[in-house]
Amino acid sequence: MNILIAGQKQFGADVFRAARSLPEVQIGAVCSPPGDRLTGQAELYGVKVIKSGTLNADNMPDGIDLIVAAHSHDFIGERTRLRARFGGIGYHPSLLPVHRGRDAIRWAIRMNERVTGGTVYRLSNRMDGGNIIDQRHVFIRPDDDARELWRRELAPLGVAMLTAAVARFAAAGFINGTEQDETLATWEPSIDRPPAFRPDLLMIDGPKARCLAPAPTWGDLWAGHYDDTLQDVIAAERGHHYAAAVNTEE
Repeated sequence: MNILIAGQKQFGADVFRAARSLPEVQIGAVCSPPGDRLTGQAELYGVKVIKSGTLNADNMPDGIDLIVAAHSHDFIGERTRLRARFGGIGYHPSLLPVHRGRDAIRWAIRMNERVTGGTVYRLSNRMDGGNIIDQRHVFIRPDDDARELWRRELAPLGVAMLTAAVARFAAAGFINGTEQDETLATWEPSIDRPPAFRPDLLMIDGPKARCLAPAPTWGDLWAGHYDDTLQDVIAAERGHHYAAAVNTEE
């Protein structure tokens, strides 16, 4: 089976090495930033590199069976996915459909949760909303921060899960997965953005979007720090459709 890995950083490089060890799998191309660790791995083994941000249906290599998103910040559109025989899969560091969005790890910690996990899912037009291929849980320690939890648990888990999923596709062909339960879905904005304070928009139909920052002071309101509506935040997040994790890697 011939795969394309779209990703970056140590996570992308680790997925490359793990997938390359599978005897039934060939890496036909990668999509990654110039000078990135994943790019370096691809160049070392003579694998075609497509610059991050430029992958589309027109430059998608022929003969790709599966797209594997490994910490990719690129939106992989439907036309591009259709060029791959089995479409695409990605890894999200939460127990989907809970904690959709780019800051899943930090939101789980901020909400004082003790269990989280990782999900391999089919890439779709819905943010982190495709059918679930595999899902596993890990525990959050009381003293964990996002970086530690990612490095100790969620990054190694993601590499193992993506590698296992690629092996399953190679053995079985197309895997449809299990549809996510939208009644359980939650979505959170980036923690680094100024919080939206719109009580009337805190809960919306379908995936629930949370804005859990403290209520603003009158000084904040006067300074205009809370002008964003929830729709503004969602629109700003659309460019991070397949950001798999909080930026916790060096």
